[in-house]
Amino acid sequence: MDVHRRVLAARSRFFAEKLRRSGTHSVEILECDDVAVYVEAVVLMYCDELKSKLLGMEVPKILTLLKISSAIMFDDGIRACLEYLEAVPWSEEEEESVVLHLNELHLDGSRTETLLQRVISDPSTSSRADEIFLKLSLGVLQAKDDKSRREMKTLVFRLLREDHDINISRDTLYQLCHRCLSSLILCLSGATCLDESRQDRGTLMAEIAREADNTQWIVGILIDRKMGDEFVQLWADQKELAVLHSKIPTMYRHEISKITAQLCIYIGKGQVLVPKNTRLALLSTWLEALYDDFGWMRMAGKSVDRKLIEEGLSRTILTLPLPQQQSILVNWFDRFLNRGDDCPNIQRAFEIWWRRAFVKQYVMESQLQITVCDVPH
Repeated sequence: MDVHRRVLAARSRFFAEKLRRSGTHSVEILECDDVAVYVEAVVLMYCDELKSKLLGMEVPKILTLLKISSAIMFDDGIRACLEYLEAVPWSEEEEESVVLHLNELHLDGSRTETLLQRVISDPSTSSRADEIFLKLSLGVLQAKDDKSRREMKTLVFRLLREDHDINISRDTLYQLCHRCLSSLILCLSGATCLDESRQDRGTLMAEIAREADNTQWIVGILIDRKMGDEFVQLWADQKELAVLHSKIPTMYRHEISKITAQLCIYIGKGQVLVPKNTRLALLSTWLEALYDDFGWMRMAGKSVDRKLIEEGLSRTILTLPLPQQQSILVNWFDRFLNRGDDCPNIQRAFEIWWRRAFVKQYVMESQLQITVCDVPH
């Protein structure tokens, strides 16, 4: 390139050092990765309105210009590139590239601080993740628009699943659980006295479905965070809720039984580990309700995977001692004969119990023999 000494020396400390003496000079740039952009950087030294010259450029090219401007100590170019980057939106890939370039260039912190505020949070914000999550979750649980509520539940769940390092406490999640259970009890209490209150049935039943769905959402987060064991016991202990559940029509209450089905699926997959007594208590409290509601659950459409529920229920039952398996499965046998498809088909569990009880005979023996001998010297 043929350039003017006074222009380069005035705009670049690198060239000012190289061109200290008067006369004609030749400066060779070694290891030049992108000649075309390097030429543009030199051309920009002839411009007064640098930002206008950058308009329309892609972020990757601006980053290359920034790198070159930094290498040749072109301060106006550095400033223009940083101001441009601060003003334009970035894609997620560009965001990572911007941070990487700024870290590599080691520019003055005062120049990059504003830029990095876009992507690097204050430490206090990270420490308040639990508080922010609680606020967002309460907003989701109380949302008026069902479509928006479903979308935000999916969004929050996905974000939490993608990063388990986000600190959400057990206390916060169970605070939300207790809120959902209290709301369910309140809704069902209202449903048992509809004639007295003259409350619109459709509205009340929509509230029950919403609160049941909210509970399933929180339970999903608990399981994903490996904190679901306490909820299984909590759900097994909901005797009052189970009694209220039995007093209202099936068409209104079946969404609640999805919570039981959800827990059986998790237990059956080994995603939540609870003691035998807790598993038995869960089925003692809610299995009859699940049987009664299964027909309506089955008609609920795509939101219910019948095979998944039946497999989870089967596996949960088979984790119990044989006498409890027998009691549950013999009772199921009679119900299935009379209800057909409106009852979960867990005949696979029935077959396994039958073989365990009457065909296979396991003899549990253990023997340890230790032979001691002298080792010759």
